[in-house]
Amino acid sequence: MPFTPPKESFSGKIFELSMGRGDKAVTIGGENVMPFHRFEGMSPSKPVVAFEVQDVPPEDWPDTVKEAFKDVSGDPAAWAAYCQDSLGAEAIALRLVGTHPDRGDIPAEQAAETVKKVLEAVKVPLIILGSNHAEKDTAVLVKAAEAAKGTGSVIGKAQEANYKTIAAAAMANDLKLIAMSELDINLSKQLNILITQMGFDKEKLITDPMCSALSYGLEYTYSVMERIKQAALAQNDAVLQPPMLADVGVYVWKVKETQAAEADLPEWGELAARGIAWEAVTASSFLISGADLLIMRHPDAVAAVRKYISEFSMEVR
Repeated sequence: MPFTPPKESFSGKIFELSMGRGDKAVTIGGENVMPFHRFEGMSPSKPVVAFEVQDVPPEDWPDTVKEAFKDVSGDPAAWAAYCQDSLGAEAIALRLVGTHPDRGDIPAEQAAETVKKVLEAVKVPLIILGSNHAEKDTAVLVKAAEAAKGTGSVIGKAQEANYKTIAAAAMANDLKLIAMSELDINLSKQLNILITQMGFDKEKLITDPMCSALSYGLEYTYSVMERIKQAALAQNDAVLQPPMLADVGVYVWKVKETQAAEADLPEWGELAARGIAWEAVTASSFLISGADLLIMRHPDAVAAVRKYISEFSMEVR
């Protein structure tokens, strides 16, 4: 007797969201099933992986990652073009780290010029991220939004402390918006409600419930993301139906396991392989919990996750 897998259907559906312009635009979301359960329903879009690029050389990145971009990391436009042309990036995430008051305090106008240069250098979708300094991001992301007007780019992250200004800038310039809350389904829902009450289209939102690294709260983050996805599908909660982001690289490459020298902890194995595996496993875990969009750093980790996505997205026969 042939085996027929049990199937579960849901009344809800994740919103489809298109990023970018022209033939390089990509779409995330659109599924009405849990991750990779294509045999149960509709999952028209594969998760997308964006390469992280910074506006200033990444001094705080481990050498394992720095080495991969050593020839281009001094120029964000060249760095982005390298990711697109040589690494086959589906999207670029430009993090404006240098605008942070403690990291260079680059003016908003200068950051906007960087955004323009990166947009000129690549055709794939651009995700524009602030420095995670709520006050400075308010000014920076307004100028960045103006520089990216009409390009189908994504901007963020809007938080409780600054969402009004950033959401207004995204609306005025026809951009998508990342809404970030702090690891709580109720906070995610509340922020999405506040943003849509301003008149922002809920189908142009991306939910970021915050991220974590393997062994550093991954289980809790996983459960929050999974609960958001289940509420969106099983309860048909439209407020929680935007696609979800996992901003992986920024959390993974600062933990001890990706930085500790082999001489200090030889039992942990080769440092480079260890770090790559740490990022790939973290990212893969969040794909299973419901992430539709990932931001990652190391090319080898990205390649491993792309293979994972491809294999798990195959039709079940």
